[in-house]
Amino acid sequence: MKPTMMTYIHEEQATLSAMLSRYPSDLPVLGGQKEWLVLATGSSINAINSAKYYVEKLTDVRITVEEPFHFQHYEKFSEATDLVIGVSQSGESTSTINAIQHIRQTHSVKTLGITGKIASELARAVDHVIDIDIGEERVGYVTKGYVATILKFMLLGVFVARRSGKIDAEQEAAELHKLDVAVKSIPDVIAGTEAFFTKWQDELVASPRFTSIGYGPSVGVIKEMETKFAETIRVPSQGIELEAFMHGPYFEVNGNHRMFFIDTPGVARERLLLLKAYEQKYTDYVYTIKLGEDNDPRTLSIKADVDEFIAPLIVVIPFQILAHHIAEAKGNNLPQRIFTDFGVSVKSKTKPGDYA
Repeated sequence: MKPTMMTYIHEEQATLSAMLSRYPSDLPVLGGQKEWLVLATGSSINAINSAKYYVEKLTDVRITVEEPFHFQHYEKFSEATDLVIGVSQSGESTSTINAIQHIRQTHSVKTLGITGKIASELARAVDHVIDIDIGEERVGYVTKGYVATILKFMLLGVFVARRSGKIDAEQEAAELHKLDVAVKSIPDVIAGTEAFFTKWQDELVASPRFTSIGYGPSVGVIKEMETKFAETIRVPSQGIELEAFMHGPYFEVNGNHRMFFIDTPGVARERLLLLKAYEQKYTDYVYTIKLGEDNDPRTLSIKADVDEFIAPLIVVIPFQILAHHIAEAKGNNLPQRIFTDFGVSVKSKTKPGDYA
């Protein structure tokens, strides 16, 4: 049997638990760098944006996240930058590798790579490589590697905060416990999503368009929804930050529109709920993924005791499952690879992926 997205989704808890058990043995000791530039694209940039605010909250670090091709050719390198991190699960993202090599030729700055392949070209292009420890994910639509990238970056943040004295040993243990609580909730998140899909399958499969809306740390989640739904369901799908949605895209909403709101505690929650209530007047197909209990039948409740900064680690999993299930129900044969020569043809990958 070929592995599927669900194969790797069901491996997420065990994989992340093993990562926590190895902390901090597989993390580098940094030298007090305060200005990090992270270069990533696709699901990797979504993962970093999901973890960025947690890491910044813990550490005395400012993190800038950029698309590597655009950064290399159009942005100006800040001389304050003292750490550059390239992130690519495959280690074969051409733009990330090229941008790292360009920076190393022009600036004396420490470089790290975060990848699932420590023998990859990205690994050879940096000073130190961090393995996201997932083994080989042989499905083109990454899931396990995505959440592993989030957790690895969060753990790097915990380690940096401890080494720099921003948190003490007791606080370090508390942060690791919070992450463990999130990881242990994954089976319940999967079960809840399966029940949610069964209940709303017909209207989800019939959708001509999907939009997800969130704010703060959830922005990485909604952008990964956009990526996964487009890859698998193959209908127009968009993740839009709350404020951006309120300044134009709301005009698009009609009775057939399927909308997902990410309801997590935070400064913008009141406005998110006002927007949700407003849109419910114009479409029946408003769904919510929420931390905590809810009586709304179209709300998928995640009963994990986590805050908004850790939430992206698990709130994305329903979108991973829904992407697979909706696509399969529509008749999209996901194990049958399409556009297999795309990455090499347009020079976005250094070589074709090794897929089952």
